[in-house]
Amino acid sequence: MNLNTDTNRRVRWSIALSALMIAAGILAMLVPSASGLVVTILLGWLLVLSGTIHLAYSWHARHGGGFVLGVLLAIVHVAAGSYVLAHPVVGLKSLTIIVAACFFVGSILELVLSFRLRPLHGSGWLLFDGVVTFFLAILIWRTWPTSTLWLVGTLVGFNMLFSGFARLNVSLAARHVMAHRTDGSL
Repeated sequence: MNLNTDTNRRVRWSIALSALMIAAGILAMLVPSASGLVVTILLGWLLVLSGTIHLAYSWHARHGGGFVLGVLLAIVHVAAGSYVLAHPVVGLKSLTIIVAACFFVGSILELVLSFRLRPLHGSGWLLFDGVVTFFLAILIWRTWPTSTLWLVGTLVGFNMLFSGFARLNVSLAARHVMAHRTDGSL
């Protein structure tokens, strides 16, 4: 297989995966409560897996010190993951509050940074981003716990949608470059 054929195949796969990512993002935004629960359940399983890995590592390195702390860390991860898996709606509510807190702290930092960088061109975008993020944090906080049903799933959906569009644009640009390269117009 030559380089052009291999590159064309990769670009086609990238375009197809981009389309799937865009579709998944749209689906996540159409049913944000379901996608939020999926994210929460995935987080629960990741915590259980992390705890299991901590336990295995602690057992393997038990003679080097830190065994008890490693086992305690494993127990905390497994317990937290198990709780989230047993009570995914409560886990989703917690994630929503964490997102609101992150948005609030992030907005304050962006506002401070925008004022520190005020003489620089483009610092107004930081100010704008900080103000919008601040209002989003307040919106989430004031509508909690009802924001639980839409927030995490909507954010995941937006992320997937925009990542899909970004990947698609890069893939289409690569396909365009490959087309010009093969017809000799570069």
